[in-house]
Amino acid sequence: MTKWIAEVPTNGTVELRPDPHALDSLGRNHSLETALADLVDNSIDADARNVLIRFIQHGARLTGLYVVDDGHGMTPTTIDTAMTLGGRRSYSGTDLGRFGIGLKAASFSQAASLSVLTRAAGQEAVGRRWLNRRNRTGFHCDLVPTDFAESELDRPWPFSTSPSGTVIRWDRVAGFPATEDPDQASTFRSRTLDHLRGHLGLVFHRILSAGRTTITIDIEDVDHGVGIPTRVGPIDPFGYPKPAPGWPRTLAAEVDGRQFEITCHIWPRKSNTGQYRLPGGAENRQGLYFYRRNRLLHAGGWEGIHAPDKKLQLARASIDIDGDVAGLFSMNPEKSRVTAGPDFARAVTAARSDDGTTIADYLKAAESVWGISNQRATAQRRPVIPPGKGINPRVVREIVDELPQINAEPLNILWARFDHDNFFEVDRATMTLRLNNRYRAAVLGGRRGGLNDAPLLKTAIYLLMENVFQGVHLGTRDKDNVDLWQEILTAAARAELAAYPGRT
Repeated sequence: MTKWIAEVPTNGTVELRPDPHALDSLGRNHSLETALADLVDNSIDADARNVLIRFIQHGARLTGLYVVDDGHGMTPTTIDTAMTLGGRRSYSGTDLGRFGIGLKAASFSQAASLSVLTRAAGQEAVGRRWLNRRNRTGFHCDLVPTDFAESELDRPWPFSTSPSGTVIRWDRVAGFPATEDPDQASTFRSRTLDHLRGHLGLVFHRILSAGRTTITIDIEDVDHGVGIPTRVGPIDPFGYPKPAPGWPRTLAAEVDGRQFEITCHIWPRKSNTGQYRLPGGAENRQGLYFYRRNRLLHAGGWEGIHAPDKKLQLARASIDIDGDVAGLFSMNPEKSRVTAGPDFARAVTAARSDDGTTIADYLKAAESVWGISNQRATAQRRPVIPPGKGINPRVVREIVDELPQINAEPLNILWARFDHDNFFEVDRATMTLRLNNRYRAAVLGGRRGGLNDAPLLKTAIYLLMENVFQGVHLGTRDKDNVDLWQEILTAAARAELAAYPGRT
């Protein structure tokens, strides 16, 4: 029997360069939202005051995307480091970047072409481009001419990129639908922008609330210009107006002499606010929130402390970490999740506040507050017909969350051509409320229309008229109401049309 040898012997080295096809697997765990959040991290690290995410639309289709900032930009040397796979710059104590693959992984998870155009103060513009080719045989990065880099930097962005700034450009984005159907494209844009605002508002809520950086999203139609921009607002998961009595409390935990704190919050009751509901729903967002340098990495889940429980959905606890803490936490490269090590649950169980409160006390208190809040009498809301086509998906989710639904075909609200001046038509057979297309441009104020346009008007009409689509027959009272609404709304539509400068 061969004797075991403690050290493995070696007799030299061989350099093993990475296979170029390694690029194909970069960023596989990214979604569009997490990929763009990673690019925003770079902008924040560059001390940008303003960040713009712009979708490029040609016809009905989205074809590309920009992320633009007014940060300190890059020199020819630093851009080469940024575009090198695994290239790691010197990170400061406040930087959000860490692994040296974020820009490439985030970009190649979504697009086949990544271009970086940048300018540092006192330096000429410089550009580089990576193409994620399937037949790649090396790691050669394309050089972008200075004049093109300057032209991209000097486009009419809503803020100046002079004397410094950076433009990230994605082309051939895989996740954008190839359809030319304007209704499907409009639905995709609406949902995508809604999800993106929610994700960025949550992830960067501390930074946005501090006013350090603003994030804006818009769409540029190459044929019609730039649409109305929307600013990403902070979504604070701890943004209750009034805390539950006695909370929050801070528990101190220790592992191998290293300390960390858990700030335990309890929402006083369920809420309809975005801060409580959060993307994904409040019940899925109970638990722990890990932050690194004020950037949210992980939103919800108990990491072995407790199983998810409906009675704990008012409980949220924040933990600020700095990378890996004594091997206790590890952050994934996408910066979308923190994994706690095996000692974490034991450390939390042993944690105490100054008054002796434990994590078990916290969970028990959260259950108690949930029970009390559920005992409060609430008005029973009348069930409604589900909202259907023509209503903005964000509004649909709100209606579904807030109102009980009848088991029936959804109610559609759509524009149509009429041979008369009435504002609407009720078609109970097809569960459709049609609006007279003659008034559409005036209602939209000249903005481009789409399947889910005029959300405020359509929602108001839905809440007003949904009940006339219930039941087998339309009763006398309902008919009288329909006639009344027709008269008043048609008069209002005519007034809107008369005031619209673009009328014909």
